[in-house]
Amino acid sequence: MTEPIPLDRATLSHAATARLRDMIVEGRIPAGSRLNERVLTEELQVSRTPLREAFKILAGEGLVELLPQRGAVVASLSIADIDATFEVMADLEALAGELAAQRITEAELNEIRALQFDMLASHARRDLPGYFRANMQIHAKINAAAKNPVLTETFQRLNQRIYSTRYRSNLSNERWDKAIEEHAEVLRLLEARDGAALRVLLTRHLLNKRDTIVAELKANLAQERAA
Repeated sequence: MTEPIPLDRATLSHAATARLRDMIVEGRIPAGSRLNERVLTEELQVSRTPLREAFKILAGEGLVELLPQRGAVVASLSIADIDATFEVMADLEALAGELAAQRITEAELNEIRALQFDMLASHARRDLPGYFRANMQIHAKINAAAKNPVLTETFQRLNQRIYSTRYRSNLSNERWDKAIEEHAEVLRLLEARDGAALRVLLTRHLLNKRDTIVAELKANLAQERAA
């Protein structure tokens, strides 16, 4: 019988990071929650060393805060933080779309078409995690097609900060359905190489997400104050 190949620490850390990231992004661990090492080592089936390395990686992405005396905590963003970050992200995505419309190759378009198909299938199944993964890959592909490394680096850094927030914008079925319509138009404009119209659409797409999230947070705050 062949002995199983043991996973090295880097592999375990990568796996723990990926699973913990999904748990945070999907809201299974709410913002502000302390990350309990004992519970997570059991749930993720890793020792404390790769788990702590995962904490450091996610802290670098802005999803986790490492606090003295408290350990690792899921990061929270204020309404003002969300508003300001989405304002910048809207301009970044708009610029990426405009440049991508000029520079995208047919092979890159085919990749986005395939992801669009996956995203639509996930939406039909009401599989939000699957939808979100395909959605984020589409945005990343558009950004890569802009072929501007400074833009890509800035986009990735800021997008990590609001990753879980973008996920929550689709918890409203009405907003989720609207996002699907907007993505169909994004693909159409890419295929038409219409950068000016795509800039306008992607700005609206991001600001719609922001408005949905801010409205939800304000409603939650009002409920907490009334309780």
